[in-house]
Amino acid sequence: MTTRILFVCLGNICRSPAAEGVFRALMPEAVTDSAGTSDWHVGEPPYGPMQAAARARGYDISDLRARQFVAPDFDRFDLILGMDRGNIDRIERLRPARSQTPVRLFTDFAPETGATEVPDPYYTRDFDGALDLIERAAKGLRQAILAGAAFKI
Repeated sequence: MTTRILFVCLGNICRSPAAEGVFRALMPEAVTDSAGTSDWHVGEPPYGPMQAAARARGYDISDLRARQFVAPDFDRFDLILGMDRGNIDRIERLRPARSQTPVRLFTDFAPETGATEVPDPYYTRDFDGALDLIERAAKGLRQAILAGAAFKI
């Protein structure tokens, strides 16, 4: 069975495309996508400084394009990961009544960091710090999938 994972942030130009790029490098057999809870950047590539920071670490995210999270994503993915609590709340407001798809914070997979969210580098300007946390969470997510524990809420 192919694992289908959606990474979600606000604009889908920094955190979620970076998370998708990092995770697809770690686990290329998984089906990945990213989305934003806003429609501000639909169709745009990831933010230039995030692309540069990712590229410096060997991740090419230039092929990704922003899209908005939609309710049918609950049926398309096995796991939906939000970058912060605000995005989790916006995702949950769109949850269809019948959906059992787990929605979790991406940082749940990097508990050793003590982080409760991935700070938005569009505002903080700390693209490397965001990538440090994204890489740790992506490694933890891969381990959880391989151990069969990623989908437990």
